[in-house]
Amino acid sequence: MVRLLLERDELTEDFTLGHITVEGVHFCYTVEDTVRDKKIPGKTAIPYGTYKIIVTLSPRFKRILPLLLDVPNFTGVRIHAGNTAADTEGCILVGLGRTDTGVSRSRDAMGAIMKLLNESRNSEIEII
Repeated sequence: MVRLLLERDELTEDFTLGHITVEGVHFCYTVEDTVRDKKIPGKTAIPYGTYKIIVTLSPRFKRILPLLLDVPNFTGVRIHAGNTAADTEGCILVGLGRTDTGVSRSRDAMGAIMKLLNESRNSEIEII
């Protein structure tokens, strides 16, 4: 079982920054849409909670990507490459570096996360 822990640590009106650890060890940084009490489609981060992850073909991106299951009021939530909240519509973007408004080296982080998830039969992410 691979368990990712996403800690949101900078919440702004325009984006949310955080980082993912695996077994207490830093893995990568994240950028998401803004955390809101009421969902605005395409501009709101998913709710805090724990979600099972499966790796499937994304019809939108035409590649194999992690998919979060059973996210309340959201569908098609993926972990994918991108650099700022402008590159997401509720998904979690990952990067090996962090900028003032997002992440950098996103494709490198995606390679690492795909390797990690592909080596496990069961995966989940907890967002705090």
